[in-house]
Amino acid sequence: MKTYLVGGALRDKILALPVSDRDWVVVGTTPNTMQEMGYRQVGKHFPVFLHPETNEEYALARTERKVSPGHQGFEFNTSPDVTLEEDLQRRDLTINAIAEDNDGTIIDPYGGLQDIEARLLRHVSPAFAEDPLRVLRVARFCARFARLGFSVAAETMALMTTITASGELSTLSTERIWSEFQRALSHPDPQPFIDTLKACGALSVLFPELDQLYGVPQVAEHHPEIDCGIHNEMVLQQICSISDDPVARFAALCHDLGKATTPKELLPAHHGHEERGADIAEHFSQRLRVPNDYRQLAVLTARYHSHCHRALELKTTSVLKLISNLDALRRPERFETFLQVCEADARGRKGLENRPYPQADFLRGAAASVQEIDAGAIATAARLAGKDIVNAIRGERLIALKHYKKSYSI
Repeated sequence: MKTYLVGGALRDKILALPVSDRDWVVVGTTPNTMQEMGYRQVGKHFPVFLHPETNEEYALARTERKVSPGHQGFEFNTSPDVTLEEDLQRRDLTINAIAEDNDGTIIDPYGGLQDIEARLLRHVSPAFAEDPLRVLRVARFCARFARLGFSVAAETMALMTTITASGELSTLSTERIWSEFQRALSHPDPQPFIDTLKACGALSVLFPELDQLYGVPQVAEHHPEIDCGIHNEMVLQQICSISDDPVARFAALCHDLGKATTPKELLPAHHGHEERGADIAEHFSQRLRVPNDYRQLAVLTARYHSHCHRALELKTTSVLKLISNLDALRRPERFETFLQVCEADARGRKGLENRPYPQADFLRGAAASVQEIDAGAIATAARLAGKDIVNAIRGERLIALKHYKKSYSI
């Protein structure tokens, strides 16, 4: 029995990146022996064990054989005679197919160290094409390692295109798709995730709402970059410079989804894209089964981002209505994130990346002035009930907003 450090922990160690979870592969033993040594089995499809002290995962070396479509359509062999090299050969990328023994010796049968040096994401074997999830994984690795200069090998991109054409991406569960997407959004630069999926044709299959924005024109006066897809990329870049919150980044990607459905006779104008976009963002979120905080912000941003851009021109009543619709008083943190995404939208345009965005500060101050109104005190002092209370509070808030607008200056 021999144990080896494998996978992401070793890869990140070689890249001098922080290492969190360590995974181990065990060669030359059986499940019974592992359990006798105090390891607890947790794997359902193949034997994976938790170390009795460190709680780290130890998986028996295995080979696999494709027996049915999909990410889980494999049959595994975990007999004691499976070698380390055979186990490493079933892995996705060469940079993940490196092992280290207890003495610190590196075992690298498939050129992972060379590919790390060359900053290349390359598949280990043709069996790569048997697992459709690997398309998403490689795209996510592109996002994670973009700042280190990694790119996909041409032959690996060709296999990813083959997987897309095979139709097997449709076998992936919604949970796995969203998991990879969410993790990509958490990386410093998520755009390579989208670029990689588009390059192999998978974006139109997995995220058609985003893919359909490409090639849709906009009014050049407001959008010098013209293409809606390019604008979306620029907005994502801007929000990443403002916030590392994946919720904000998802909303940024969803803010203009309605423009993909603008009737051709109206182009390049996009009248009414906000409401259409809110509906698409809702369906997109439901289809991916995203958490509620992602869905809510995405829908609100799609519906109200244009209102935010026009905030300095809105009537006092419209400003109050916007604050109410965004639930800014009860959800100030979400309101702040909304303003950040709107700022990213305003700056995600060619040549306008550094434009000022006073609308955000104006609405922050407007919400603060409304927040200062003591609704309880108004109701008590006037001895009102029902709609009279609502109207009285609204009246006081409008007065506060009028004073605020008079005193506000850019």
